[in-house]
Parts: sequence; C-alpha cells; structure tokens
Amino acid sequence: MSASREHFSSKIGFILAAAGSAVGIGNLVGFPVAATKNGGGAFLLIYAFFVAFICLPVMLAEMGLGRRAQHSPYKAYSELGQGLKRWRLAGLFATITPFMIAVFYMVITVWIFGYLVQSLLGNLDALASEGFFGNFVNDYDFIWYLVGVTIIINFILGGGVRKGIERASKILMPTLFLMLILLVIFVLTLDNAWAGVQFYLVPDFSQINGSVINGALAQAFFSLSLGMGILITYGSYFRRSDDIVTSGKLVAITDTAVAFIAGLMTLPAIFAIYPDTNPDSLSDSSVSMIFSFFPNIFLALSESVGYFAASVAATIFFLLAFVAAITSLVSIIEVPTSSLMEKRNISRKKALLAMGIAITVLTLIAATSFGLVPWFTAFTSYAGADKSVFDVIYDVFYDTILPLNGLLICLFVRFRWKRSQLTAELSEGNQAYATSWLEKYVSFAIGTFIPLILAVVFINTVLTKFFAISII
Repeated sequence: MSASREHFSSKIGFILAAAGSAVGIGNLVGFPVAATKNGGGAFLLIYAFFVAFICLPVMLAEMGLGRRAQHSPYKAYSELGQGLKRWRLAGLFATITPFMIAVFYMVITVWIFGYLVQSLLGNLDALASEGFFGNFVNDYDFIWYLVGVTIIINFILGGGVRKGIERASKILMPTLFLMLILLVIFVLTLDNAWAGVQFYLVPDFSQINGSVINGALAQAFFSLSLGMGILITYGSYFRRSDDIVTSGKLVAITDTAVAFIAGLMTLPAIFAIYPDTNPDSLSDSSVSMIFSFFPNIFLALSESVGYFAASVAATIFFLLAFVAAITSLVSIIEVPTSSLMEKRNISRKKALLAMGIAITVLTLIAATSFGLVPWFTAFTSYAGADKSVFDVIYDVFYDTILPLNGLLICLFVRFRWKRSQLTAELSEGNQAYATSWLEKYVSFAIGTFIPLILAVVFINTVLTKFFAISII
C-alpha cells in the first residue's frame, strides 16, 4: 500500500487540510467563552503558551511518525514498534478514538446542518422559540439531515487525498476565513460591541487557578486535533522533501488565529445584544451556545437591523459553523478509513462504505439518546449522574482518551522510536532543524515533562469524569 500511497500536492494543501481538522465549532464558541469566563487576556496568554511549548512538540511527533511509517496510526505504531503488543494497542487506541469521536461530531454537525436549512428558509423566529431545540433533537426528521451530511462527507473523502480532502480544504477553509472576517466586521459595528472586546482581551490574572490552567491545556490539546490520529495519518501523506516543521508551526498559528478572531465575533455579539451580560452566566457548552443562545441573539438583532438582515447574519453564522464542522469531520473519518484500507487491503470506496454504515448506525443510536429512546437516554450512570450513549462517547473518547493518546505518542518516541530518530525525520525537508533551539527543546520536552503533564491531565480527567474527584 505504501508504494502507491497518495500525498498532498503542496504545503498549502496540507496546512489547509490540517487546519480544517483543527478548526471546529469549539474554536468558534467554546474557546471565546472559556477565555471570557477565565481571565480574558490572561487565559489567552496561557493558551498560547501551551500551544507553543506543549502542543507543538506533540504535533511534530505525530506528523513525523506518520511520514516515517507512511501508514495510518495502527500500522505505523505496529511497524515502528516492531510488532510489540503494547505499541499495537497504542495504534488501536489512535484508530478507534477518531472513529468514536466521529459519531458524536456527526450528531452535532447534523444539528448544525438542520439549523442552517431552517435559517435559509427564514425560520429564525422558530429557531429562537422556547423548546425548539429540545423538539428538534427528538424529531425523526434528523434522518434526512443525516443523509445530507453523509453525502457531503463521502463526496469529499471519495476523491482521496488530493482530489478530495485537499481540494475541498482549498475551497472550504478560505470560505470559512472570509465568512468569519465578515461577521467580525459586522458585529464590531454594533452598539456596545466593544464591551465584549474588553471582557475578552483585558487580562484578569486573579481568575487563574489550577482548574483554569488545566482547562487551557485541554482546550489547546483538543483544538489542534492531537491524540486523534489525524496528524499521524496526514503526516503519512507527506513526501520526503516536505518541511514538516514549518508546516506544523503554520497549522498551530492558523488554528490559534481562527480561535482568537472568533472571539471578536462571539463576545461582542453577545454584549451588543445583551449589554448587562454576566460572563459567568454563559454556558460552558458549545452546543448550548450555538443552538439555544445564538438564535435568540440574531432574533433580538432583528429589532435594530430588520428581520431579513438578521436572518442573513444567522445563515452566515450557521454556514460558518457547518463548514468548520465538515472540515473537522472529514479529517476525523479519514483516520479509520485509511486504517481499514491498509488492514484489509481494500479500495477507498469499500472502506468508506463500511465506515459509512458503521458511523451511521452509531450516530442514530447517539442521536436518539436525548429522550427519543429511553434505554439509550439512561444508558448508564457514573459520578452520581445518569448518562446517555452520547454522554458516554463524549466522556470516554473525547475528554479521556485524547490525553492518553498524546501520552502514548510521547512514550513511544522516548522509549521505542527514540528522540534521535524523530530529529532525523523532522530534518528531512528542513536541514536547519537538527541544529536549532527548537530541536533541543522538542527532544528534551517530549521525553520529560510533557508526558508527565499529560499523565496528570489523563488521571485527573478519569477521576473527575467518572468518580467526581478532582486533583487539580
């Protein structure tokens, strides 16, 4: 398979594809709200620090591992780990994780698509009405929106790396940037918008504590798609002459820039419509903000700009969220698809068919766990609360396994692949890297304190999520 393996045609193609995987709905809403509630500019500084000094080394390790092996995670760990069972297990985790994350992300993407369709139809008042979201998620019309999203995803992935993922990224990512900038410009012209900018950017170090620091690291780690196997898979699509180091830096900068700019849209919009907003009252849930809070913002906006203009703004917002979700979902599903192609030696079409059936079935189960099917709704309980199928998928695979996968890549580089091999791989396409300060830092950090930090995050997440105990 490796001899005929596809590769990105250009550096910009990879950067846009990888940035597409990283830029998701969390960047648009979750990150700005988290920053505002946890010290504003102080949170932003801590986040940027973690991106540069914790996340970038892990990112480079994942990309380097992928290119060296020219395989997706399962086979990459197995080959470079010389078939040892513990490293095959690490590869299995890095393959199953994105598959399960694709399930809950598919549910949210379908919801966004449904809201986009309704806003296009001019039903902004219905979207903002009390109880609409609860009825929406428990309506079997969800299936038609699921069909639409599935067709779009398979159309992109069916084209392969260059004609599918790369081509779509070159269209969708610039479109996303343009829509984001247009919304920012529009929002900043509203009365009282700059109050939101002040809450977002002015540092308040008094709010910084262990929990906030842990949250900033988790946000940075998740935002850059680390631990999902995506960067290992995309790294395998690199050519030997490609510069992984520069590309990794640009992906990190692009993702952080989008998250930062999104804050200039989200918070000013909230404060422009609701000047007396208490940041602490904002929901930590991106889902709640997107589907319950923002429709009300746009409806309230209609009083000053008119219903039509407010509907247009809402449509652009949901289109922006949909593009962000689709680019992430494409990258997430590519990981298990590529792994299945390698393991079973089958075509992309057959692998996508198998993935499509499996993800669709699990998506339907997760989507009906909000009350439509009682058994899926009260699926289990832990930490003193009942949990649905959707909750379990999110808690186990998104919140818990991701830092574990990041820890495993660090341990793999430190004890099996060796840091010298990582340096040699990253120097391919960037000869200056071997003697740079970045090489010295990455080699030291990835074998010492980064795995220790990720181990603490993983243990704390397990204790918090499943036993309601926090050590941070």
